[in-house]
Amino acid sequence: MADEVSLSESFWGVTRRLRARWRESLAPWDVSPSHSRALGVLMQHGTMRLSELTEHLRIAARSTTEVVDALAARGLVERRDDPSDRRATLVALTNEGARVGKAIAHARDETTAAFFDVLSETDRKHLERILRKLRAT
Repeated sequence: MADEVSLSESFWGVTRRLRARWRESLAPWDVSPSHSRALGVLMQHGTMRLSELTEHLRIAARSTTEVVDALAARGLVERRDDPSDRRATLVALTNEGARVGKAIAHARDETTAAFFDVLSETDRKHLERILRKLRAT
C-alpha cells in the first residue's frame, strides 16, 4: 500500500520530532545541541582533556575547540593546564556551567516524558525493552 510507512521511516520520523522538541527546550539557555551535549558529557564524566571530550562527542578536534570556545565565552566552562602534561589542556565546568547543565538535563527529561506520554505505561515498557535490545546489537 502507498500509505504505509516503513519501519525505518517511522523510526527516523519519531527521532526527528523528538530532536526538534529537544532543540526547542534549549531556547531558555540559548545553547545549541552540540553545546548541550558537551555540557552533558562534562557533567557525567567531570573534568577532562580536550581530546577526551572530542572522543565522547564524536566530532572533529577543531569542532570541539569551537564548542569549548563558545561555552568558555559564556562562562560555562573553563580551560585549565593539565598538571600531568603541560602540552594538554583540561576542560572543566564552572559553577554556572553545572547549574545550566542540570537545568538543561531536567528540561530534556521533561520534554522526553511529555513526548512519550501518549503511550500507555505498558507500551512505554515494551518500547524501552525493544530499544535496549536494539542498542545492544
